[in-house]
Amino acid sequence: MLELLSGRRAVDKTIAGMEQNLVDWAKPYLSDKRRLFRIMDTKLEGQYPQKGAFMAATLALQCLNSEAKTRPPMTEVLATLEQIEAPKTTTRNSHSEHHRVQTPVRKSPARNRSPLNLTPSASPLHAHRQSPRVH
Repeated sequence: MLELLSGRRAVDKTIAGMEQNLVDWAKPYLSDKRRLFRIMDTKLEGQYPQKGAFMAATLALQCLNSEAKTRPPMTEVLATLEQIEAPKTTTRNSHSEHHRVQTPVRKSPARNRSPLNLTPSASPLHAHRQSPRVH
């Protein structure tokens, strides 16, 4: 779980000191919402839900408990991970449904023209395709 959050290996001999051991380095940050970003994978560039990251960090901290009996069972781990994923899936679905609703409403000036009469400048789709290249 920590490897997923941090993008680091459990033990990294290329790093000196306490950061070499992922658990030792990350554990102090896992229970602090304001400092959690310090262990998050920099390749994510901050593009993750903070609430989900904190839920995963809290779960990871529970899994690191030295007493095996107090660690969460895998069913609870799975349920928590599914709970973290659920809002993301709901957002994705509602966004795509929202997009689908808007698509038929938009009217293209070229809609009633024959494809034979279209020029590259008359097609809004063609102009849209070119604009990213211009920037």
